[in-house]
Formats: sequence, structure tokens, C-alpha cells
Amino acid sequence: MDKVVATSARTARRARTDLVRCLVAGGGRYSTALGIDVEAGDTEIDRWFMAATLFGARIPATIAERTFLVLDEAGVTVATARAFTWDDLVALLDRGGYARYDYKTATRLHALCDVLGGRYGGRVCAIPDGAHTPAELEKALDDLPGWGPVTVGVFLRELRGVWPLASPALDPRAAACTWHLGLVDEGARDPLGRLRSLSSAAGVDRRDLEGALVRTALAHRADLRTCPGGWDCVVVARLAPGTPNRVRAGAR
Repeated sequence: MDKVVATSARTARRARTDLVRCLVAGGGRYSTALGIDVEAGDTEIDRWFMAATLFGARIPATIAERTFLVLDEAGVTVATARAFTWDDLVALLDRGGYARYDYKTATRLHALCDVLGGRYGGRVCAIPDGAHTPAELEKALDDLPGWGPVTVGVFLRELRGVWPLASPALDPRAAACTWHLGLVDEGARDPLGRLRSLSSAAGVDRRDLEGALVRTALAHRADLRTCPGGWDCVVVARLAPGTPNRVRAGAR
């Protein structure tokens, strides 16, 4: 009996590991997908800061991504936004498809540029200098024009391990998806620690796993509760349509 239980546990672990790899293969960190390497220094973090600013609005991620690429190609960062007129910024935002928030975002980019210059010498990477705890860092970011908890979380989750104080709570969408897919029991303690263990076992970056979980949650057109979950999740099934049923069964 013990051997049967042990074999079943190993099968379940293997299925969860395979599921994690499948998710990350379908898309991990948003920064990486945009060609941004946040571990390469200040310039790359500046680019991610701009992207996170765009992701913070209630707008499809694909539009935010496309708009970032348009602004990036034009040389617009938050620190350089004042070098562009308000009309120039609106035109670039419209070109990316950000039309719903173009006026508001152009104004916000100028305001962010002013605050970044006045408080931090125009350097995004100077923002953590006055913080001593993760909460203080999050407060400094939350105080920026147009930023809020969602934008702060998006920005910091991909800076885990890069900025020492970057330690945001697990994105609620990622948390819901871990339960939905049977990776973590609902209500489990230390879900971030569990994600760390899962990503380590699968040989993937924890930030990629968190990003993949957010992507999976957003890809559901209906509530997660209407989807069977696990390997039978409608989103996962599109990522790995040929997965054998015996492996699917072990993932729940």
C-alpha cells in the first residue's frame, strides 16, 4: 500500500512539473516577451518601467505590448517623455492602439517625467534608495502619478531578485490560477514559497511561472470556476492538445 501511495505521489509531482513547464513554454515574463532584460541594468529597467505604466490601465495586454514597442522605437521613456510634445505622445499612443487612454496617458507620462526628475534625478533605479522595506518601496511607487497597486505589482513581480526590496504579494490572478490548475491547494500557506518550489522542480524561473499563471488567468473568457481546470483547463488544452489522459489525471 505504501508503495502505491509513493508511486501515486511521484506521478502527481511529475504531472505538476510537466504542467508548469507547459505553462511557461506558452509565455512567461512580460518583460522578456518585449525584449527587455531587467537584469542588464538601469536602461532596461527604465524600459520595463514604461511598459508597466502601460500595463496598469484596464486595457488588453496585447495593446499595451504593441504600444510599448511603438514608444520604445521612438525613444520614449518616462524619463524622456518631456522631450516629446503632448500631441506627439498622443499620436504614438494611438499608433499602438492605446486610443481609449491616449489623452490621459500622454498627460500622465509628462507628469511622471516631472516627478521622476524632481524626486529621483530622472533615474528609475534611484526610487529604491529612500526605501528600507518592501512596503516603503511599494509606497514610493504607489505615490507616482497614475500608479496604483496593480501597476506596482506588475512592475515589481518581474524585479524579484533584481531589486533587493522587490517582494510584492503574489498576483491575485496568479494565485487563483494555481488553485484552478491544482498546483497549490486553495488556502495553502506561503503560496509564493510553493511557487518557488514548483519552479525549481521544473527548472524554470519563478517570475516566468508567475507571469504564465497571470497570462492563463487572463486568457479565460469566462470565470475560472466554469473551466474544469488542471490539464483539462481550456487554456492549457490549447497549449498541449496531445497530452495523454493518464498524465492529465495525475495533475489534479
